[in-house]
Amino acid sequence: MDDEMWTLLSNADRALGRLDGSTEALPNPDLFVLMYVRKEAVLSAQIEGTQASLAEVLELEAQVLDATKPSDALEVVNYIDAMNHGLGRLKDLPVSLRLIREIHGRVIDSTRGAEKNPGEFRTSQNWIGASSSNLKTAKFIPPPPHEMQAALGDLERFVHDETPMPSLLKVGLVHAQFETIHPFLDGNGRVGRLLITFRLCERRILQRPLLYLSYYFKQHRTEYYDRLQSVRDHGDWEGWLKFFLRGVYEVAQEATETARYIVNLRERHRQLIVDQGGRSAGTMMRLLDQLFDHPVVTVSLVERLVGIKFPNANNLVKSFVSMGLLEEISGRERKRVFLYGEYFRLFHDQEVELSEEDIVESLDEEQTLHQADGS
Repeated sequence: MDDEMWTLLSNADRALGRLDGSTEALPNPDLFVLMYVRKEAVLSAQIEGTQASLAEVLELEAQVLDATKPSDALEVVNYIDAMNHGLGRLKDLPVSLRLIREIHGRVIDSTRGAEKNPGEFRTSQNWIGASSSNLKTAKFIPPPPHEMQAALGDLERFVHDETPMPSLLKVGLVHAQFETIHPFLDGNGRVGRLLITFRLCERRILQRPLLYLSYYFKQHRTEYYDRLQSVRDHGDWEGWLKFFLRGVYEVAQEATETARYIVNLRERHRQLIVDQGGRSAGTMMRLLDQLFDHPVVTVSLVERLVGIKFPNANNLVKSFVSMGLLEEISGRERKRVFLYGEYFRLFHDQEVELSEEDIVESLDEEQTLHQADGS
């Protein structure tokens, strides 16, 4: 490694250490982690062309949107489910081909790729290119199925190899190699980015999934794909790893600042409740803590979260609105929807817009050849 690589690695390692330590200042940090996970899920899906927003995901979780209707938000919810499942499984199952298949089955289940063998490695050739491309004109052709199985075996052995290597470099190498193998008919990018989180947590680099690296990948989407392609075409692993380490450093810095702001926000709003809450302050504190996990609520949801009767929940929500803690966002008289706006915007305002050209390119990017029907 050259001096630049060592510097980037050192900076990224220190930034992750600060991020990991920042959660120690958070009371009940697990309440706050889900918003980091949601943000990563939204951005990872958007890289692939999915148009779901963080607001839509929160509305779906709050049962404001109809979960029975197909929507891009369901893809994001599946991603969140896959991440939570994977992190739970890491307690008794290492990152492995078995875990990767499980995760893929949850990422793809009940979404646009449901017909593309969720949880199963492909048995036909796929390729990456525009919608009009074929095997001759494809931008990249992953290994055929018989070679793919051998490559996956090599990747699993590399993951478990204890030969000394800086952990962050190994995480970057695993992601790039997985994307090159492209073992599924759909969802490879999302699963590959989940592997980054799983490896960081498995190696105890992070105690919790706080690094929304897809933010950096989406900001630099063209370079992200170009760097991966340069590995395949020219073996430029150093170029990819430097790009990866810059991303880890930048996002870790930003995520740490977000954690600090959350601590400040919570203390300000707790003090507001102490000053204005009177005898209801205890119940108000319970709702405030729940809002960090559920920033979009209805009165019915508040009733369940806080464990009080509907009329009391309605009065509690009214108090939060009058104090400026909640905003009514539905414009309805019945079944109103409320937003913990200052907290929500802390994550939403960082969203990156894709151009129309990027969106079309995302949707066209992965094409699949099914050998069984010759299509």
